[in-house]
Amino acid sequence: MVYKKYTNKCGILLFLTMIMVFFAYGQKEPQYTQYMYNIGSFNSAYVGTVDKTEIIGLYRAQWIDIDGAPRTFRFGANIPLANEKNGLGFNAISDQLGPISQTYFDLAYSFQVNVSDDVKLSFGLNAGASVLNVDYTKGDFENPEPLVFDDQVNKLYPMVGAGTFLYADNWYVGLSAPNFLANLSTDEDVIALIDNKIQANFIGGYVFDLSDSLKFKPAFLVNFLEGSPLNINLSTNFLINDVFTVGAAYRWDNAVSGLAGFQISNGLFLGYSYDYNTNALGQFNSGSHEVILKFYLGSGSGNRNKRQKTQKTKGKPKQIDTPRFF
Repeated sequence: MVYKKYTNKCGILLFLTMIMVFFAYGQKEPQYTQYMYNIGSFNSAYVGTVDKTEIIGLYRAQWIDIDGAPRTFRFGANIPLANEKNGLGFNAISDQLGPISQTYFDLAYSFQVNVSDDVKLSFGLNAGASVLNVDYTKGDFENPEPLVFDDQVNKLYPMVGAGTFLYADNWYVGLSAPNFLANLSTDEDVIALIDNKIQANFIGGYVFDLSDSLKFKPAFLVNFLEGSPLNINLSTNFLINDVFTVGAAYRWDNAVSGLAGFQISNGLFLGYSYDYNTNALGQFNSGSHEVILKFYLGSGSGNRNKRQKTQKTKGKPKQIDTPRFF
């Protein structure tokens, strides 16, 4: 039977992907508080699961008042293809920390299969490159080592990653490793500046319909980094009248956050978050700010991820679409 063949293929692909994820190596990825709206940046399997083409812009300013603190900018796109089984994605991410900056570029491809009538499983691959730039003239260094680097370092190295994403209309779980080639570098400059450690991301969420006008979504993101404690992110969001979003988040032993969002129009979403550090670093900075803009293009390619509800219009029931909320 066709369904049995698909099921067997799903098992093989999932098994191979898990092996790649847990034995993959890569540098630590940028940190996001609004990860639930930014899944395509670290999980290539997500890019084809959306109904409409999404264009995303994100800016994160971390640890305000600390010179050289991290600054992250992301421009990305998630593009579903007409057959509703494939998708393409694009990411350009700039991550800056003191004199070090990295710029990532990658393309992603995803393919999904039906696990059941309501559940789909997506597999993704991404490939690209990272440009590492270090300008030691931007910082003052006490007791510097004998000169190891030139005043500036500019290096280009490849990136390859993989991910899986299992979802229905009201829940999802995903596992990914955005890059597992960094450990293959033989360049001494890159090896000295980049963490060649396992980086895997496990994400999930569920949408509860509390009423016709109120939805509640708890979500989580766990980052696995070899040799480091788990980075655990927990969040709760309420969606009011399919327009306003308000919530809170907690990064384990690190920060608490407030989140807010506004569906400005059918084609535009604005989200904002503020982090306050709960560790010792909190006394030295004024928190972190993150802003995300999502543009939705086109009329969609089906109802693969739309949630529907019935609304009466002039006494007649009418089926309308509501946002998936992830």
